[in-house]
Amino acid sequence: MEPAELFRRYDHNPLFTFRQMPYPCHSVFNTGATLLPSGETLLLLRVEDLEGRSHLTVARSEDGVTDWRIEDRPLLHPDDGDPYEAYGCEDARITRLEEEDAWVIAYTAYSPYGAGVALAKTRDWKTVERLGLMLAPNNKDAAVFPRKIRGKYWMLHRPVAGSLEHIWLTDSPDLRHWGSPYCIIKERGGPFWDGRKVGANTPPIETPEGWLILYHGVKQMPGGPTYRMGAAMLDLEDPRRLIARLPHWILAPHEWYEVTGDVPNVVFACGAVERGDEIHLYYGAADTYICLAYAKTADLLDALLAHKVNSRVPAGVSY
Repeated sequence: MEPAELFRRYDHNPLFTFRQMPYPCHSVFNTGATLLPSGETLLLLRVEDLEGRSHLTVARSEDGVTDWRIEDRPLLHPDDGDPYEAYGCEDARITRLEEEDAWVIAYTAYSPYGAGVALAKTRDWKTVERLGLMLAPNNKDAAVFPRKIRGKYWMLHRPVAGSLEHIWLTDSPDLRHWGSPYCIIKERGGPFWDGRKVGANTPPIETPEGWLILYHGVKQMPGGPTYRMGAAMLDLEDPRRLIARLPHWILAPHEWYEVTGDVPNVVFACGAVERGDEIHLYYGAADTYICLAYAKTADLLDALLAHKVNSRVPAGVSY
């Protein structure tokens, strides 16, 4: 294990390839994840079909590792009739919202208009209510916080502004109307591993110390971009305040399944679940496979608290 890597890989990665799917497809990667009340792990797989478009399909496992039961039809498909999804439904992040008695799915709606942020809700993982496009293109990497803060829902997202791709916050009273944009984690530029762009990976994880944010950073290499994962922490009651940010990555592409595939040199997580004192991370590798890695929550928090930052919300910025 590399010194900077706080996650350890599952010994039998990849966890999923296209060969596990019950219907023909090209690849499976970048999956959302959640724990069901039964204790089962549910994944919402991004599946690229034989035309090149992506859809989202449910898989379940009692232990989150073996004996996956995969649905034989997608939960969300670009042929369902939404024009903003005509090119694909991609990269779902799943958040359980107790206030709604439902799970909310934040995903990328891809179409001739570009890539935008869409939301949907489900209570049974058999039917889904599309809430629609929430943030116009180009914008993606959205993840909803698992509870209201000061009476509002909050969401991470990553708009594109020219060559700038930072992580932003937005809030909403009802999951449908989003505003109050605030930039929270910036790409660092220069030679840094997260210098070219950053974006949220999994939904925020609530800990006693703050909101644990797992994010991806990109560095442009001579052979193409390299995607690695890092960590930051936001204040529990004011997520606009950055508490800590690790200067180094916590997971990087090293194994054959991470450096070889449709997009080489990529680790990219959309889902994680907490089991006991560990975080189980389900990540896409090289835009071709789904893999699994583990980390102790305490190890991540200890590392972050050693790298606190002095962040303040500017005067005049209000909810």
